[in-house]
Amino acid sequence: MRFKYRADHVGSFLRPPELLEARKNPAIAPEQLKELEDRHIQNVLQRQKDLGFRIFTDGEFRRQGFMSDFNDSVEGFDNAEAIARDWKIEGGGASALVGLKNRLPGVVVGKIRQKKRLTGHEVAFLKQHSPGDIKMTLPTPNQFPAIAYKKGLSDRAYGNYSEFLWDIVPIFKAEMQALASEGVPYIQIDAPRYSYYIDPKWRRYVQEQMGVDPEQALDEAIRVDNTCIEGARGGGAVVAIHLCRGNNRSQWYAEGGYDPIAEKLFNRLNVDAFLLEYESERAGTFEPLRFVPPGKTVVLGLVSTKLPEMETADQLLRRVEEAGKYVSVDQLALSPQCGFASVAEGNLLTEDQQWRKLELVVETARKVWGDA
Repeated sequence: MRFKYRADHVGSFLRPPELLEARKNPAIAPEQLKELEDRHIQNVLQRQKDLGFRIFTDGEFRRQGFMSDFNDSVEGFDNAEAIARDWKIEGGGASALVGLKNRLPGVVVGKIRQKKRLTGHEVAFLKQHSPGDIKMTLPTPNQFPAIAYKKGLSDRAYGNYSEFLWDIVPIFKAEMQALASEGVPYIQIDAPRYSYYIDPKWRRYVQEQMGVDPEQALDEAIRVDNTCIEGARGGGAVVAIHLCRGNNRSQWYAEGGYDPIAEKLFNRLNVDAFLLEYESERAGTFEPLRFVPPGKTVVLGLVSTKLPEMETADQLLRRVEEAGKYVSVDQLALSPQCGFASVAEGNLLTEDQQWRKLELVVETARKVWGDA
């Protein structure tokens, strides 16, 4: 299906302070919190319209993080357990390793059992209030084995990472099928774990700590996502996948170009578009784009959501022109490199800086393609 959005965004926006404070307040009743969410979502929908976007999200304002819908919808996790990860500060280089041990969404200790739909509560409000096409974001099942499977605990329920992974797949396939059947025109899969196959450090982690050959793990990851995507086909939705290298309070955990995975991923993964991080040298060159086949779109993530410094239209235009040496400009679109708030606390910039960056995306898209 033809991807028709030249100006795109990854979906999450900085939460207004009022909403963040309400989530911390135990005295706030659920219906009061929903009223706040509703009001701020309507505001963020209007801001997207005012800027000229033709694709709309709720900013993930009802979520604690980009993948929390899954954890809120299933049983089987022990939230007292967590697998720590070291993060690096954006702009600080390799020497900026910090001691933040991000609290991830628990460890699987029992068989996964779904309690409710993942995004049904979000879709209904968006369909009623969005001024245009809506995008729904979902994490890939591949997100969970590396961050939620802990040997000595998880293996009581699942014998290995792969067994756990494939038990998640039907949940996501059914959710994508439901979204497509409800007429959602754009489904985005968020897939940070593909960065494990481009960063030598994390390839070693897959090999040594998870005990899996990285190339075999990559092949399985593609099969998993393709199986889920089957659920969306036939309903008219476009499906895109967003690849990133970590996004948490302006921090990251992986680096490296797409070269090790490009040919396999761009040709085998059955998506309509790839949203790719390309805002820093950590992302490598545009050369891997030569493997993108006709009919697929690359959304160039050229605007940083981690740093407050503003890019310029001239910078973005030069970068689009450079990418056009490897794939037709007609197969390109433009976006920020990631969400502004993959976790509710958000990245280290202001809402005004966020909206100015998004405005730049739309203005530049119009200069290149004549439309957003």
